[in-house]
Formats: sequence, structure tokens, C-alpha cells
Amino acid sequence: MADEKEKETSELQVADMQRKIKEAFEVFDHELNNTVDVEEEEPTGYIRFEKFLPVMTNILLERRYRPIPEEVLLRAFEVLDPTKRGYLSKEELVKYMTEEGEPFSQEEMEEMLSAAIGPESNFIHYRDYITMMVIDEN
Repeated sequence: MADEKEKETSELQVADMQRKIKEAFEVFDHELNNTVDVEEEEPTGYIRFEKFLPVMTNILLERRYRPIPEEVLLRAFEVLDPTKRGYLSKEELVKYMTEEGEPFSQEEMEEMLSAAIGPESNFIHYRDYITMMVIDEN
């Protein structure tokens, strides 16, 4: 009975992880056709979600890449928000990400903005963004 419960828990964790992978994939699936443009990786110029999902699931299950802790991400955003408003404007975010450090390309910036900026507010409420981006490791 315990083995069945462990198996069910494991299957639920994998399903939750795959749901999060799908959500992340969809951010870059601009044509909504289950493909992402990766010209430097695939001869077709696209990778299909069906190919991406099992590979990414294995990478995450094997914990090959350690995610940045939530508190580190929060401190980084707080450095950019010295008045502690809890958000950055779209203009501030673009400025920081394209003029400071290793700048984002226009495409990278557009992809980040599509996931980070609230369309009605034109702000990134970075605590919400971090929560959305962080993977629960438990």
C-alpha cells in the first residue's frame, strides 16, 4: 500500500512539473503551434513540445541544474527598486536589462516582457513574477 501511495505521489509531482514546463514552453511558443524557434539547435529551426517535454522532465528530475533561490532573486530585484515599491515599470526593466551588465537582445527582452509585465498595469510586480518562475523543489 505504501509503495502505491509513493508511486501516486511521484506521478503527481511529475505531472505538476510537466504542467509548469508546458506553461514555460508556451511563453516562447509565439505561433501557438507547440513549437519554439531554435534555429541553432535543430535543422528544422524548431523544437516540438513533444520532444522537449521528456528531455526537460528528466533534466529537472535528475536535478542537473540548481535553480537560483527565491531570496536571491528577490534581493536582485530589490537592488533595482531602491524605494521598495515592490514593482518596476516596463521602462525601468527594459533600461536595466538592455543597458546594464550583459544586455538582453531585443528578442530576449520581448520574451521576458511577455511573461513578466502585467498588460493592464505595464509594471512587473517582482514578488509575483518570482513566485511564478520558481520551481518548488519539495
